[in-house]
Amino acid sequence: MNTTMSNADKQTGDSVSPEQTYQSTYVPRFDIWEGEEELLLYGDLPGVSVDDLDIRFENRELTIHGKVAARHEGEFLMGEYGTGDFHRTFAVGESIDAEKISAEMKHGVLTLRLPKSEKVKPRRIKVQAN
Repeated sequence: MNTTMSNADKQTGDSVSPEQTYQSTYVPRFDIWEGEEELLLYGDLPGVSVDDLDIRFENRELTIHGKVAARHEGEFLMGEYGTGDFHRTFAVGESIDAEKISAEMKHGVLTLRLPKSEKVKPRRIKVQAN
């Protein structure tokens, strides 16, 4: 799985679809793990409400869009957490069973499970003896 479009790519003027024209405030970090049965994505999204997330899988692309509301009005003495809109798009090179994709938010971490379709899972071929 590879990131196909970063925040910087969107600002270069390259053509993108209308629903992808927006200004991201920051880019959240994601870890990606691949097992035999599924791909797992772990997104670091502190302060994000599940109601403020929009996750879609279409044409072998996983898109995560959301927003983080400001925690306080006014100036911070120090501010390291991103607030505002964010967007990530990942190209998925594996055949994924789109109907079984699931997402869970727990303690500020988004976990996305992308099960592989049966045809791409490794399988053992039994050799027959004659």
